[in-house]
Amino acid sequence: MSDREATATPSPAPPAPTGPRPKVTNRGRFTVPIDSSNSDTTDVPEFEYFGVPGPRGRPPLTEYLDIWDVDMMKSPDESNKMDHHTMLYNSDYLIVRRGQEFQVKIAFNRPYKPAEDKIALEFVIGSSPQYSKGTYIPVFPTKDRQSPWEGRITNTSDNVVTMGITPSANCIVGKYHMYVAVATPHGIRRTRRDNSRDLYILFNPWVSADDVFLDNEKEREECVMTEMGIIYHGSHDDVAERDWNYGQFNYGVLDACLYIMDRAEMPITNRGDPIKVTRKASAMLNSRDDDGVLEGNWTGDYTYGVAPTSWTGSTEILLTYARSKTPVCYAQCWVYAAVFNTFLRCLGIPSRVVTNFFSAHDNDGNLKTDIILDENGRIDRNRTRDSIWNYHCWNECYMARPDLPPGFGGWQVVDATPQETSDGMYRCGPASVQAIKHGQICFPFDAPFVFAEVNSDVVFYCRRKDGTMEPVKVNRTHVGRKVLTKTPGDVTRRDITDQYKFSEGSTEERTVLEKAEEFGCKREKSSPVLADVDLVLPNLEVSVGNDFELDLEFINRSNQRCTVEVYISGNVVYYTGVTRSEFLFRNPTVTVGPQKSEREGGGDGGVKELLEVSGGTGQPPLHCYWEDQRDGPDRHSNENCRPSQSQTHRQGVS
Repeated sequence: MSDREATATPSPAPPAPTGPRPKVTNRGRFTVPIDSSNSDTTDVPEFEYFGVPGPRGRPPLTEYLDIWDVDMMKSPDESNKMDHHTMLYNSDYLIVRRGQEFQVKIAFNRPYKPAEDKIALEFVIGSSPQYSKGTYIPVFPTKDRQSPWEGRITNTSDNVVTMGITPSANCIVGKYHMYVAVATPHGIRRTRRDNSRDLYILFNPWVSADDVFLDNEKEREECVMTEMGIIYHGSHDDVAERDWNYGQFNYGVLDACLYIMDRAEMPITNRGDPIKVTRKASAMLNSRDDDGVLEGNWTGDYTYGVAPTSWTGSTEILLTYARSKTPVCYAQCWVYAAVFNTFLRCLGIPSRVVTNFFSAHDNDGNLKTDIILDENGRIDRNRTRDSIWNYHCWNECYMARPDLPPGFGGWQVVDATPQETSDGMYRCGPASVQAIKHGQICFPFDAPFVFAEVNSDVVFYCRRKDGTMEPVKVNRTHVGRKVLTKTPGDVTRRDITDQYKFSEGSTEERTVLEKAEEFGCKREKSSPVLADVDLVLPNLEVSVGNDFELDLEFINRSNQRCTVEVYISGNVVYYTGVTRSEFLFRNPTVTVGPQKSEREGGGDGGVKELLEVSGGTGQPPLHCYWEDQRDGPDRHSNENCRPSQSQTHRQGVS
């Protein structure tokens, strides 16, 4: 056989690997692994000698100053926890806030001699503490030798020395281990590792040097220290309340919050920056892409978990996640916001839960809410991607924004509800509220998405058979109808809509929209002609399982007789704006005389069965109301007496 006739036989493919995929390590990339776990620790040697041992070995260090006892002064009624506003934490450890002095008592075997004795308190965090990374901090009692943390002797009494330590206002937040070290000519002698000398250091909104400083005592008391809160839901003209126990001081909650950052593999060195902490936590509070704390469910089927409406507090959720290390089932927007609020307040970041009524979900990023109708006036569900939630809850946290120009610090929007990805993960924020109000949507993070939630235009398009779309109605006032949060120190609600946008139709609002257009906001400039015939709809509340009758009133405001072909579509819709089912479709023809009105009945006997299907165990109460897609919740205009105008009945789950 010739070489030309020979054919190459391909070698068989290697067998597929079996078993779990090995975890990628830092080997070959870093000399040591990235320190990303607060729970991983390293033991500091009790004796650290200088130089090499002599012929007779190393000399004993016991003849020098010896430490007999260390008092962390960690009782709730002692000065440390009282001065640092941490007396409410149910913990056996010392909990202090950064940028503020706390005290430790040290008992020696003899009186301390400042001129002869050299002592230091050493604070370490993480598995590979390093001075250059701020994970190993020695604190000295003398002014001639200082570190990033200040130290001083505040009192001496016999053999007991009281030392004051002031952590830097930008230090890492987390759990530290403390050692007392004595320097001798031959080496350093330290106390042994003792868990009772561990301490937590938190953000400090009471100190001006801290990025989370909030210069309002009433706001601080509400947004940091208050454990009970109220979350608002329902509709803008029928606001309901839901009580929530944040429980940020309960036993185990602080450790659970630190575990969340460990689970996210957040580098220890980033945990002193509130911007990075809140952004990472925004992703970790949901389980969409990182097995975070809560799994969302809007289906109504909660067989394998707890219905979102059954939760009344955050403690059980956080402790369950820390114990099981798997997402807790189930959550919707207010649960995400409430648990996120606990996380923020527990770490010392001022925060509050905010509810936006008629909150737009901009799915395609064009900063508009696009509703696409077919030629018959019905919503094209296959092509309409955007939606409007009856209400949506998110969080605001207070911090400086050194990464932005001056004036854009203060309240920042953060949202843990998984809606759209940001930098590849389901998260949102922190976005400056001031930037949103003034149309500066170029600033990080996710300002365009939040701007659309409160200030986007609702544009209705009629899609022709040839694929072209014509705007038939633009509603510029429907989205962001009202933004509410709890009043500090009270149980009433506070309207903060003016913090997100200027009054509708004002000169400032037009300036903001023009500014937003510079950064990609696509506004609909056309103004469809006003209709001659108005449709007035009743505002109904319907209980699950009950029939209802719909009476429509047509008002002809023109001086000519009009014949109107009307399309009425009734749908069961989740509070997120997603349709579950259509239970009613009518297309009556009504003739209305000039300057006259006509009534048309629209009741249907089949409504009862479908409404019963829409309700379920654990679902929030159902409210029926009529929302005009063209002119708001009470009116509908028929464009120049032409057909193909629609009205959707929306049943909100709130």
